[in-house]
Amino acid sequence: RSNGASVSSSVAAVASDALLNWYFIPPYHTLSVEHRENLTALIVYILVAVTVSVLVNAASAQQAAAVRNGLEAQRLAAQAARAQQLAEVDRLRTAILRSVGHDLRTPLAGIKAAASSLHSPDVQFSDADRSELVATIVESADRLEDLIENLLALSRLQAGVLSVLPRPVALDEVVARAALGFDATRLVIEVPDDLPWVRADPGLLERVIANLVDNAVRATTDGTVFLRATVGDGTVDLSVIDHGPGIPAAERERIFAPFQRLDDRSTEGRLGLGLAIARGFTDAMGGQVKPAQTPGGGLTMTITLATV
Repeated sequence: RSNGASVSSSVAAVASDALLNWYFIPPYHTLSVEHRENLTALIVYILVAVTVSVLVNAASAQQAAAVRNGLEAQRLAAQAARAQQLAEVDRLRTAILRSVGHDLRTPLAGIKAAASSLHSPDVQFSDADRSELVATIVESADRLEDLIENLLALSRLQAGVLSVLPRPVALDEVVARAALGFDATRLVIEVPDDLPWVRADPGLLERVIANLVDNAVRATTDGTVFLRATVGDGTVDLSVIDHGPGIPAAERERIFAPFQRLDDRSTEGRLGLGLAIARGFTDAMGGQVKPAQTPGGGLTMTITLATV
């Protein structure tokens, strides 16, 4: 196309030169030239016109090539971004399948084994044995319910359809409700009832605190977990403190990713969603969750919320 444009430009230059000769070079209305200087001027005119047309066409071709290259680069970048997205989706799908394949089967297996034993007519259980099997069913069902709730919560977060209704909240009341599902002898709650109210969704905040406490309790098998509230400049910080093995500084952000556990180990039928949900819920309420090392060893998770 550039060669054709050059030819057209050259033809136009010759035609315009002929018109110039016809109307302005004596003898008029002929293509003859009387004086040598006029002939030289016509030749120079043609050479200049052809040169300019060639240069313009070359610049146009370069610009068109640059535009094509830019579009191609954008297309390739979009392919690369899409490939990265597909790789991340595949990684997440693999993690989900791996976690669901193991972690959801564990409580189901416990329920099935205990229920089958109770249903068997060939075995006579004592009251204590029967109570233990029933307790196993209830515990496994609760664990299964927690896993499903975490999966649903994560799906709402990733789909951007999480319903958040922030309002003034008394932090001590939410902490008390979140602590109900844990052994009271394992918790030390230092949350006074005269704290400034915080702006949060009470249901989401209760879930955040419960998830952080659950992780802390499991990290300190025989130790105590502290819940401590302090007042900052327009904020209230709630710290969940454990004295377990802690987490290396390089790993403290990775643990907030879905399906991530320290050393990627699965324990107690957990999907590794608690911290991802805790951060997602807190971010949705306009707050922050930050990990830090506990003085003396362990992990401290601090929730920061704005006061009302």
